[in-house]
Amino acid sequence: MNRLKFVGMLLGMGLLLGCSKGGTPSPEPPPTKEPPKEEPGRDDTGYDTSGLLYPKYEGLVMAGYQGWFNAVGDGADRGWYHYRGADQKFEPGITNVDFWPDMSEYTKKYKTAFQFPDGSDAYVFSSYDEETIDLHFKWMKDYGIDGVHMQRFLGEVKPTNPSGKQHFNKVLTSALKAAKKYGRAISIMYDLSGSAPEDFKYLEADWKELVETHKLYDKAQNPTYLWHNAKPLMTLWGVGFSDGRKYSIADVDKMVTNLKSGEKKVSIMLGVPYYWRTLDKDTENSTALHDLIKKVDIIMPWAVGRYSSGDFNPNQVRDDLAWATQQNVTYVPLAFPGFSWGNMHNDPTRYDQIPREGGTFMWKQIATLIKAGSKSLYIAMFDEIDEATAIFKSARANEVPLNGDRLKFIGIENHLPTDHYLWITGEAAKWIKGGSGYTDQLPVRVTSK
Repeated sequence: MNRLKFVGMLLGMGLLLGCSKGGTPSPEPPPTKEPPKEEPGRDDTGYDTSGLLYPKYEGLVMAGYQGWFNAVGDGADRGWYHYRGADQKFEPGITNVDFWPDMSEYTKKYKTAFQFPDGSDAYVFSSYDEETIDLHFKWMKDYGIDGVHMQRFLGEVKPTNPSGKQHFNKVLTSALKAAKKYGRAISIMYDLSGSAPEDFKYLEADWKELVETHKLYDKAQNPTYLWHNAKPLMTLWGVGFSDGRKYSIADVDKMVTNLKSGEKKVSIMLGVPYYWRTLDKDTENSTALHDLIKKVDIIMPWAVGRYSSGDFNPNQVRDDLAWATQQNVTYVPLAFPGFSWGNMHNDPTRYDQIPREGGTFMWKQIATLIKAGSKSLYIAMFDEIDEATAIFKSARANEVPLNGDRLKFIGIENHLPTDHYLWITGEAAKWIKGGSGYTDQLPVRVTSK
């Protein structure tokens, strides 16, 4: 008996057996489906997400947002925080940043000790100003970037650092307001770098405080807060790195359990090393990391500085995505425009350590990630001028201030507009939402005359 006849006979038997006394076939019961296995500490039940603009990460292109820059005179009393270099100074030959912001659209500016070749003074912004945050979120809307993850450094928001906590609280308040105004997604990302296990209780307390103060679970108050798996999303960054951190994977695992079993349910994105799956290179060689990843909702591997255009390996992304999909964990890969940290290390050989190549390096990553099946992206970073990964409007290389005798500022390539990397990120957002016509080649930008 051939296969087709055999199947037909079985269907006929099923029809006869399913008939009632009156001759009408009884409906067959739906096939039973085994519920997905739930990992320890994992709770996929949540809340009603109706009314939210961003109920899940899928289809979004989000950037990281540092918000850590201060200026003398901004009211925060933190000096030139994150602009400054050695001895708390921010002057020619002494600075922490390699890029210089394009200041043409800022309403509040701060004069620095730097000057341009023509002798005019150079100005910078402060993240402490609401006007600065508003402008940045306006750019996100203008270029179609879905939103940002607000960095919240645990060492900065502990009770022992009141000025840091005040700064980042003000930045977050401004950001939540701007996110609602411009319809941009926003979520909170805790950076664990530099912390110890005993500090984790401060993180849990800080999250609870933010939830209460800003009403993060209130959909009317915060309709653009990013949710995932029917719960508000928060990120824990810096888990599993083999760089001698004071806390262990087990310490973070315990905190994840506490957060997920708290009074308010929460989704967690875990910021892990780039080689998290193979547990080598920058990753602690412990399967405990894999066990922890299975408990969270999203993983985001940190790719910054791990490759350049010549040694970017597409197979890494495909294999990572396959592993995460099998474990029912959302995989959010990262793309970055380039990397430089010459001024931070007072070393001119470190300028343009990973060249931007006019955006082709960034687009190569984006195209690979989307074609591999990624449903969402993390872009590093929106405003990170320290290591020159910023995508926001930055000065071109021939329009930056002078920086002493042996050092310099690098910048956007001279033949490109200062918003070039905002535009690229916006194109990535269009593509991941189903836009057509995109290929491995960087799109050609059409500008109106």
